[in-house]
Amino acid sequence: MAKKTKNRKQAIEKLEAGKKYPIDEAAELVKEVSSTKFDASVDMDFRLGVDPRKADQMVRGITTLPHGTGKEVKVLVLCTPDKEEEAKNAGADYVGLDDYIEKIQEGWTDMDVIITMPPVMAKIGRLGRILGPRGLMPNPKSGTVTMEIGKAVEEVKKGKIDFKVDKYGIIHTRIGKVSFSPEQIRDNAKEIAQTIAKLKPASSKGTYMRSVHISSTMSPGIQLDPKSLV
Repeated sequence: MAKKTKNRKQAIEKLEAGKKYPIDEAAELVKEVSSTKFDASVDMDFRLGVDPRKADQMVRGITTLPHGTGKEVKVLVLCTPDKEEEAKNAGADYVGLDDYIEKIQEGWTDMDVIITMPPVMAKIGRLGRILGPRGLMPNPKSGTVTMEIGKAVEEVKKGKIDFKVDKYGIIHTRIGKVSFSPEQIRDNAKEIAQTIAKLKPASSKGTYMRSVHISSTMSPGIQLDPKSLV
């Protein structure tokens, strides 16, 4: 443990204050400065030059990370009986409708993503107060309300993520694990950055990507050079 602490201290000392690191270098550093005993998440924060209070400056999107997030995603499909087989064959963890709606009303939220279909959205609407604050409410914009249930489940399992800017103009998203290779971290970082770059609102003035940081759980953030990402 002493060696690990010493290594982490040396790695943190490598971080130069104010320096914007190219993603290739940062992908190696984020592994070095991680000090958790578990396989920590690797996250990115994008501070954008937008005003999320204005509808035309809300940045929201979906993308599939080339190497996934490294997290086993638990998927609940709320669908009519004719779609249950399709959902199960695609790898959904839980499949059903009324029984699961009842469980959620009783407080059950042991899933990462909920996928449903337009005809049953009316039943799911009343779950908004439980699912909304947890970011679990299905939404057509994120591809989680669709008739193509099987395809949606497969995409989520492969590493599809959805993201949106918060009220402070920041997008926070997971892009992998510390156990990923630097190349996998770099590829995922570039994929999310390029997706966000394409979503720049026409009404956004000045610098769009004001700052980008990469970090692992409980590690210091490493500022990135946005130009190395796009």
